[in-house]
Amino acid sequence: MDMAVHAQAALGEGPTWDFAAQRLIWVDILSSRVHTYDPSTGHSSVMATEQHVGAAKPRAGGGLVVNLRDGVGLYDSVADGGAFRWLHREVVPGRRGNDAAVAPDGALWAGTMRYDEGTGGGNLIRLTGDGAATELLGEVSVSNGLGWSPDGRSLYYIDTPTRRIDVLDLRDDQLPGSRRPLVTIEEEAGYPDGLTVDAEGCVWVALWDGAAVRRYTPSGILDRVIELPVRRPTACAFGGPGLRDLYITSARTGLGAPHPLSGSVLVVPDAGQGVAQAAFAG
Repeated sequence: MDMAVHAQAALGEGPTWDFAAQRLIWVDILSSRVHTYDPSTGHSSVMATEQHVGAAKPRAGGGLVVNLRDGVGLYDSVADGGAFRWLHREVVPGRRGNDAAVAPDGALWAGTMRYDEGTGGGNLIRLTGDGAATELLGEVSVSNGLGWSPDGRSLYYIDTPTRRIDVLDLRDDQLPGSRRPLVTIEEEAGYPDGLTVDAEGCVWVALWDGAAVRRYTPSGILDRVIELPVRRPTACAFGGPGLRDLYITSARTGLGAPHPLSGSVLVVPDAGQGVAQAAFAG
């Protein structure tokens, strides 16, 4: 394991490999910052956002779609932010955007949560490039990890306080049908946070307060554990040449004596084989 980006992010989250630009995008939610990292040069950049930013994903043709406190917006550029506009604005006092992911069809699935993590205070929506929004799940507490199976027929989803990774079977219109638990994380192992799905259909999940990333098979069998020097890993994603390196974000918030690497981005070289993620079609 190596350190990719030494940082002191309060709540580092949402690592995403920008396949077109060949760089990593990640956010520091509570500092309202979007970061990029180019592993081929070591160059990093930082962009301030309008509000607390739960996730930032690449757009087809360039720019970013961002899940902010009061909705989802678009930036025309990553380097300096460029022009900003709201795509879907929904102001709910005490609530903010959290994790999000782009589906194979180019739509954004974006989650929300209350700042106080109140039960049932968040939701999960699907947002298309024209701004049309559909609520997929209501009464979610902390909407977190999202990832599609390689065949696109299933979605893995985490509402963190449940301690579960759930499987949502997708209908022909790509909206959720049935829902069932894949695995429940035992209390002593921490809370499931962000996730990614590899080319074999296995689910990699970061365990908040668990100092580890785990890999589960599609049948829910634990087959790998990567122990980490940081107590609060938040999410993981494959990137780098051939999508074989596993990048892991982490947080410092709420820790009385954080590890010196807490808030940094870690990388496990040649950890597995990732799948290229779609850019937002908007």
